[in-house]
Amino acid sequence: MKTSMDRTDGSAGRAAVRLRTPREMASRRAPLFWAVRAGLGWAVLLLAEAGWLLNDRIATVPYLPVPRPQYLLIGVTAVLALLHLSVMPCWRFRVHRWEVAPVAVYTRTGWVNQEWRIAPVSRIQTVDTQRGPLASLFGLVSVTVTTASARGPVRIHALDQDVAEQLVEELTAQTGQTPGDAT
Repeated sequence: MKTSMDRTDGSAGRAAVRLRTPREMASRRAPLFWAVRAGLGWAVLLLAEAGWLLNDRIATVPYLPVPRPQYLLIGVTAVLALLHLSVMPCWRFRVHRWEVAPVAVYTRTGWVNQEWRIAPVSRIQTVDTQRGPLASLFGLVSVTVTTASARGPVRIHALDQDVAEQLVEELTAQTGQTPGDAT
């Protein structure tokens, strides 16, 4: 895909918003955060499977060696978890990008399904931050830019606290200076 910078449209005299690769990256702590968050989900699943196995063993003669499907299930789950936890965080870190330009906010997110979004500054209605307990441990914040779009808000994930605060201030200032009614 060819990328381009914002250009001025000659007929309208207004800046045209074009799809391009955003320059900024998520925090360097983001891959570890994503791995831990995903690992917690896998751990819950593995504990449930282990509970099923233990419950089944208690209900039957415990010392009688009987092949159990739970062993296979736990093994497959563990292999899938290791693959997911070793590939997803790094891949997602390479994909997640964001940038604020004078006329728009650009984002690229996802890891299997990638989504490119552009939010013109003139359409921004609110700028919010989110920080859950796990993200707080890593010092990470996500920023949500709500626009008048039917597609929903634009999200910038896993930013360092100071970067997120600076981004919110910048977008708030830009939005206040941009003509338009954000609809």
